[in-house]
Amino acid sequence: MAMASFSNISSTHLFSHHHQTQTNFYTHSSLQTFTITTHHGIFTFFSSKLNHYSPPTHLLRSPVSATFSSGNSGGFSGNGGGGGGEGGGGEEEERDRNWEEAMVAMAEARRSLESFPADLAVAVKAGRVPGSIVRRFFELEESVVFRWLLKFGGFKERLLADDLFLSKLVMECVVVIFTKAAAEFKRRKENFTKEMDFVVANVVTGIVTGFVLVWVPAPTVSLKPPLAVSAGLIAKFFYGCPENAFQVALAGTSYTLLQRIGAIVRNGAKLFVVGTGASLVGISITNALINAQKAINKALSVENLPVISTSVAYGIYMVVVSNLRYQVLAGIIEQRILEPLLRRNKLILTAAYFTVRTANTYWGSLLWVDFARWVGVQKIKS
Repeated sequence: MAMASFSNISSTHLFSHHHQTQTNFYTHSSLQTFTITTHHGIFTFFSSKLNHYSPPTHLLRSPVSATFSSGNSGGFSGNGGGGGGEGGGGEEEERDRNWEEAMVAMAEARRSLESFPADLAVAVKAGRVPGSIVRRFFELEESVVFRWLLKFGGFKERLLADDLFLSKLVMECVVVIFTKAAAEFKRRKENFTKEMDFVVANVVTGIVTGFVLVWVPAPTVSLKPPLAVSAGLIAKFFYGCPENAFQVALAGTSYTLLQRIGAIVRNGAKLFVVGTGASLVGISITNALINAQKAINKALSVENLPVISTSVAYGIYMVVVSNLRYQVLAGIIEQRILEPLLRRNKLILTAAYFTVRTANTYWGSLLWVDFARWVGVQKIKS
């Protein structure tokens, strides 16, 4: 059972959490307060602008009683009715708990919901965001860089899910240059110099796709706005899919096996488009360099790279090989294994991320050379 009460009292920000305990507050000037009482305890949050928002609707459904009081020391009170019946099950209880935890975090930080970005505020009110995410938001805001990035959709969802996301992004883009070059040398050996055009194309393409391969499958906190009523079945299905097929679902959120498979399909489609486009850019740059060399050295006989076939092949490679590889890396190896083991020491955790991502990028570079040769878009030069 939950009780939501609103009153005007005076005090600084206060908070109480008692199990089966009644708490009284004494005041001397006007301040808004919001209290939720559930079987988990009593949660009170104070804000000068709290009247701008209300508790999530699932907290005001049956069995619930709501009490409103007005005035300084007196006033009136009344009980709002609720119907009968039980709640909506385990997921609804988790959302109730998320709301309570969020209230606790806001009270501790002396923050109100109006200071949140609009999409995050809606998610908090709906009970889709646990207290740990709210606290992470406050921690990220302490950094000038993160505070700026939190203003952008995409970055916000990923940083709230993983505060080391930016480190991974930078790490991948830097590492890909060295690992790509090393992998190219290992596979091409004595042909490395002869096939330098292939090497340059692969490294340039790798930098672009490295960014995307961190971005697309990164676990996120879902802050998506509701779908339009007129949305089709396919749009509705993919709306409910996670960004990473293997990511840990937050309390109050769950994914079916079909939705997790849908994440692989949707991300694969994105990576095909990005991979093909990035390869088009990389190969075009390489061909421009080759043509520039030919203009200077008339005796140079180097063929231009096939643009369309190589780009399509790279897009297919991204779907078949990179897609699942990076989803497993982000959702299983990092989020489910490394983070629980090393979360107490961010330095060691970052080093572990660097190690596995370097190994993964190097391995992926080797696989692409083999794949490109296998499909015939980069044949061995004699």
